[in-house]
Amino acid sequence: SCGAPKGSKQSILHTLFRKSSGTDMNSNSFTIARCIVLSLIITECSSFAHSPMKMSTSGLENSSDRRSFVARGGNTVLSSILATTFVSNPAKAVTLPPTESKAPYFELPNSRQEGTTSLSSLVESGKWTVLYFYPGAFTQGCTMEARGFQRDIDQYRSLNTQIVGVSVDSVEKNAKFCNSEELDFYMLTDEGGKVSHLYGSSLSIPGFGTFSNRQTYIIDDKGNLRWIFTDVESRVAKHSAEVLEKLSELKTT
Repeated sequence: SCGAPKGSKQSILHTLFRKSSGTDMNSNSFTIARCIVLSLIITECSSFAHSPMKMSTSGLENSSDRRSFVARGGNTVLSSILATTFVSNPAKAVTLPPTESKAPYFELPNSRQEGTTSLSSLVESGKWTVLYFYPGAFTQGCTMEARGFQRDIDQYRSLNTQIVGVSVDSVEKNAKFCNSEELDFYMLTDEGGKVSHLYGSSLSIPGFGTFSNRQTYIIDDKGNLRWIFTDVESRVAKHSAEVLEKLSELKTT
């Protein structure tokens, strides 16, 4: 069911967002967690509303009321989540890799379906790298972020910089996303979130799995981590402009 009994919404939300052992749920993580869960709920409700299944729920006058019932149920849950203030318990700070040192190594499958891409191969290109982690392809925030990087792609090229995205999405889903948005850069699949964890960018949601938190890392042409953007979620629309500004600053110092 997409709907939830009114008296149980607090327990349901606490279950969804309960901090797993050692996981920091800061305000940015909660924002992203809400977006992920909302996206999943919308997808499931939409799939059910358009399925051929018949409902025998009491209170419906006829089967044609199924879609409106599902919509109302979905809205009830969405409203409950949006109206709830999430307060996290004291937790350990997220461990970010240190800047001005070698970036954590990785080798992951790429959306071009040409095998894997590693930190070494990115460095060997002689370019700087904007490595950005995102929760999920085709969601509103991730689409806006990718479009921002694509819009400014020529400016990145003029700064000898390549864009590479990372998420837990499958290679196939990332490939479809890149093709759909006509992106001139590619995505990497971090199945299980191991690399996201290395970069201090993993987000675990009990019952839903591990996702990549929305964070961006600037790596220079020597493989050194030069800058980390952690507060990206609230600044997605202007994020690319801020990355370009920081890139220009780092390259002139």
